[in-house]
Amino acid sequence: MKFSLYSEQIELLLHLAKWALLASAVAVLAGTASAFFLFALDWATATRNARRELVWLLPVAGFVVGWFYLRFGHEVEAGNNLLIDEIHDPRKIVPLRMVPLVLGGTVMSHLFGASVGREGTAVQMGGTLADQVTRWLGLDRTDRSIMLMAGISAGFASVFGTPLAGAVFGLEVLAIGKLRYDALLACTVAAIVADQVGQRWGVRHTHYAIATIPPISLWPLLGVGLAGIAFGLAGKVFADTTHWLGGWMKRHIAYAPCRPLLGGLIVASIVWFAGADRYIGLGIPTIVEAFRQPLHWHDSAAKLGLTVLSLGSGFKGVKSRRCSILARPWAMRWHRCCICRFRYWQASALLPCLPARPIHPLHRR
Repeated sequence: MKFSLYSEQIELLLHLAKWALLASAVAVLAGTASAFFLFALDWATATRNARRELVWLLPVAGFVVGWFYLRFGHEVEAGNNLLIDEIHDPRKIVPLRMVPLVLGGTVMSHLFGASVGREGTAVQMGGTLADQVTRWLGLDRTDRSIMLMAGISAGFASVFGTPLAGAVFGLEVLAIGKLRYDALLACTVAAIVADQVGQRWGVRHTHYAIATIPPISLWPLLGVGLAGIAFGLAGKVFADTTHWLGGWMKRHIAYAPCRPLLGGLIVASIVWFAGADRYIGLGIPTIVEAFRQPLHWHDSAAKLGLTVLSLGSGFKGVKSRRCSILARPWAMRWHRCCICRFRYWQASALLPCLPARPIHPLHRR
């Protein structure tokens, strides 16, 4: 009996050591890739801001990215969905070419003025790099599934500086609304270590400060619940509209590279002639501004339109945090009706928009 107890403890320790080491290895790769990606985005954003005329090259950039995906990226074009399929039913290793394709495509999209994000890119890089480790070590199907989830957690955590959210993201990515408890250790370790790796490389994330949080009582809780519905609807409008435009493009434009060519021409024209530069790229300055003063309703409409055009036409860089810009005017109206402070509602608008996007954690169907 005593020997059996010791055996179980040793087996448990070996299990912990195994996944701590594997998850850390994945985290180093994903955290390093995310750091390089974020530095590249900083360069692309600064270059675009310094040379506004670069926006007229957006149609050309869209065509080039579309052609590269058509020529070399047919197997990886599904992006996040490919990772989810491999977690659910592991068949073959995710091609390593996904990393340079999605990295280069997203950086080019930002450099020339598309309204796209960064989280999808980091998640795809993290998952792909994790799958290379499974191939090198010859892990079985069950372990490979957990490694992919750990890579997704590491990518999400390192690109945003949010290890807890990254761990949950990876745990729920397979079955929406359900946690994979067998991957809890791997996803948690990978998310924490990847975030630290990014910081060691010098990555600095944007922080959104809330001076005070109201005490828990009936009225604030009711307000938050109703606000969550409104913010979630804003995210759903974004997701459904993007999906519809993508389908329309595929039905009417057979040659894939011409879709971002057309979308890029429309986006570039709007940005140049309407002076809509603040609505392209990551949109972080606009989010920061929203914590200082109210945004107008047309800020949401402009960001929605340019983002839907960019993603629906085929530019790379899945958005979720940019959904929060759509919810900002709603947050302001809630502030006027409720006793909670303005910044509290602005911060609340960040939360429901991520799960409002399809295949995102804490989303329920």
